[in-house]
Amino acid sequence: MTLTITQIPVTAFQQNCAILHDRETGRGAIIDPGGDVPRLLVAIGKLGVTIEAILLTHGHLDHAGGASELARALRAATPGQEIPILGPDARDRFLLEGIARQAAAFGLEGLDNVTPERFLAEGEEVAIAGRPFSVLHCPGHTPGHIVFVDQAARFAVLGDVLFRGSIGRTDFPYGDHQQLLAAISGKLLPLGDDIRFICGHGPGSSLGVERRENPFLQGL
Repeated sequence: MTLTITQIPVTAFQQNCAILHDRETGRGAIIDPGGDVPRLLVAIGKLGVTIEAILLTHGHLDHAGGASELARALRAATPGQEIPILGPDARDRFLLEGIARQAAAFGLEGLDNVTPERFLAEGEEVAIAGRPFSVLHCPGHTPGHIVFVDQAARFAVLGDVLFRGSIGRTDFPYGDHQQLLAAISGKLLPLGDDIRFICGHGPGSSLGVERRENPFLQGL
């Protein structure tokens, strides 16, 4: 099985929406469709992917704002096929319910509130392109932020927890800097230096590179 990763920056926030799919079977999932849904539909069509689920790492509008529209479009194109929205952790429910209001404040159009078919919790597994990804709860950027880890492939999708050379913002009323650092040091770094990851903004990296070079992680 060959896992193919296609990143598509969406919205003015240039958030990395990711399409993960198996090149052989065409099965896949889309993670954090924050907006620009017509572009995402074109990309899905060009890749020839059958989207089986929409996954959310957290509830911010730039990661989740296009999920409802995308789900409606995909379900209309494939009647009878379930395409659930899964995640994030239920502690981000208040963010998902406030997306339309936040979008209006930013002057953004076409971003909707989201009601997932199921919230996800640490310890669960989700299938992406036929592969099992573990769910880890990594709060701090938002209360319900989760990440997806393919242990066998040594690969992770980290959302806005950890970036190349930086970490997620915690200057929101619900943010917690120490909680974010604890999640990184206690849950992510122990996964191993060889874990490669993609993140919500900018280029990806590996946990080893970030452990050695990321200024926010020194002294953890």
